[in-house]
Amino acid sequence: MNKKALYAVMLAMLLPLTAYFIVKRKSETAVTMPRHYLPDSVVTVTKKGKRVEDTAWHRLADFALTNQEGRPVSWDSMKGKIIIANFFFTHCPTICPGLTLNMKRMAESIHNGQRVGDRTNKQVHFLSFSIDPERDSVERLKYWADKYQIDPEQWWLLTGDKKAIYDMVIEEMKVGLVDGQGVDTNFIHSDRFVLIDSNRHVRGYYSGLDSVDLAKLSNDLVLLTMEKDPKSKSFFDGKLELMAIVFLLAILGVGLLLFFIRKKQ
Repeated sequence: MNKKALYAVMLAMLLPLTAYFIVKRKSETAVTMPRHYLPDSVVTVTKKGKRVEDTAWHRLADFALTNQEGRPVSWDSMKGKIIIANFFFTHCPTICPGLTLNMKRMAESIHNGQRVGDRTNKQVHFLSFSIDPERDSVERLKYWADKYQIDPEQWWLLTGDKKAIYDMVIEEMKVGLVDGQGVDTNFIHSDRFVLIDSNRHVRGYYSGLDSVDLAKLSNDLVLLTMEKDPKSKSFFDGKLELMAIVFLLAILGVGLLLFFIRKKQ
């Protein structure tokens, strides 16, 4: 093997490694994932020899409510799923029909990509919390679900203990509500859609009546479905660069071995 051939082999090995790091760098910086909300605490930790701040994000507390099918529901019922939640009541004369219609359009726009068979997206679930649970019985929620042809496999309307619901909405999700004491027009309730990841962390607030916000929610939802769960670690985590270097060094070693064998001959 002459010098030109050796240089060609070395260049051929260097190019893939360079391309790998360029692509890796671009893939890390090109996409901005939906931000986290509601920090619980910030601590300083050491990672790879550097001291960095690590935020512990608020994990939504569990709840025990009932859906429109009369089935008990908690976060465990949706383990591993991304959630889009909103707030309504069936006697609402103003924004609730529009919120339900927009949620329905979003639910129908999401499917699992199959061309045949079950098209229900198994990774995303929708929740609508009734802020008027005293009147929104299971039967009343079933009526609302039938009226808007809501798929109970993909979307649950929830009722139950009023304090539990208000604690979830106000204290946990930090969405403002004011109880109008049973008078429909005095309910000051939110038009927010809340995006919640599979770890029960809030990842976004969007107006359920604004087309621009809804488009952003759809985009953020797609990004969130591709996000890696920080709790799960792959065998290859942190090892890809080392494996690439070892692989290229092995090729270089083979090239040098062939060079010396050829030289002796």
